[in-house]
Amino acid sequence: MRFRPCIDIHQGKVKQIVGETLQEDAAKVVENFVSERDSAYYAAMYKEDGLAGGHIIMLGGGNEEAASKALRAYPQGLQIGGGINAENAAGYLEDGASHVIVTSYVFRDGRLQMDNLRKIVSEVGREKLVLDLSCKEREGRWFVVTNQWTRFSDVELNEASIRELESYCSEFLVHAVDVEGKREGVQEKLARQLSEWVRIPTTYAGGARSLADLEHFRSLTGGKLDITIGSALDIFGGSLPYREVVDYCRR
Repeated sequence: MRFRPCIDIHQGKVKQIVGETLQEDAAKVVENFVSERDSAYYAAMYKEDGLAGGHIIMLGGGNEEAASKALRAYPQGLQIGGGINAENAAGYLEDGASHVIVTSYVFRDGRLQMDNLRKIVSEVGREKLVLDLSCKEREGRWFVVTNQWTRFSDVELNEASIRELESYCSEFLVHAVDVEGKREGVQEKLARQLSEWVRIPTTYAGGARSLADLEHFRSLTGGKLDITIGSALDIFGGSLPYREVVDYCRR
């Protein structure tokens, strides 16, 4: 189990946001934290600590410059997502991203856009692509959610769909939307099922708030999944010491 750090950028600043509130109406966005440090500061820190495979997420437009600063501070050490498509993906790889993370270009308006998925794979290659499978639970099953996590798609996450999608990408990033940004503990059922289904590197995001949560997550998943933590960390205004998380996952 590896700790995958994050840099979420909104309106050009590093922030931690309750993901479900990220709407077109900026007044409705719930911000857990707004940093006084820029994106390059966090990227340089992750580089110093040898934390490869973390992700930069651009939350809306106008964040490209801040994202590029982070990529330049840690070339080949960070993945990038948010508005990635077949036309701009190669540019971010040239700027220093190790991988591109694709969300709305492939999952949009409640459907999986297979033509777009094939197009971006042909542009950057499966080995450079991470699929974001952010999901919510409905009637005991998991479904990818689209349109800023406001709309259920017809893509159910299960072993069969995971197996199909694995042939198009090298990694998955899965936000547990029901607990994302709420510091309420990990979504146990999702974490356990993902560990049973996936055969490629997969990062879980959502709800972790303590070292006890990390130990529980490791036990649930047998160490097969990596984890990212955002608003619970002290570097993002929370109480969980970043250094303790780094040390725990190294052990």
